[in-house]
Amino acid sequence: MSPLDNVKTFEFPKVSDPRGNLSFIEEAVNVPFAIKRVFYTYDIPGGVTRGGHGHKSNQEVLICITGSMDLILTDGTRERTIHFNRSNMGVLIPPGVWISMQNFASGTVLLAVNSEYYDENEYIRDYAEFQQYVKERYGC
Repeated sequence: MSPLDNVKTFEFPKVSDPRGNLSFIEEAVNVPFAIKRVFYTYDIPGGVTRGGHGHKSNQEVLICITGSMDLILTDGTRERTIHFNRSNMGVLIPPGVWISMQNFASGTVLLAVNSEYYDENEYIRDYAEFQQYVKERYGC
């Protein structure tokens, strides 16, 4: 089975009233792992591509808090594109998936919730190395 088959899109709970909307993230409830790291990207210049890596063990949930962008995911052979444009939409990305992000609208803020603390050795930043890793580890 390809790690790409384990990518899940879902909606966070949304509480609405006349004052606006509220969505929330709860560890082990709507994020299926212990949360060890949270970061966000913002002020992303037009035309920029972000990501360009895969993870060996980190699971990640991405949420486009405001704005819109495209998330391009691949296992080295198949590709899937997800368009983000709702603040309560999340995407669970398992290890073994190459992540690229592009087509950021002005003002986009992207939140990442991670299962692991930052460790540069956990990243695969060379695409050919990533393809070899996925082939050996997952048979893709």
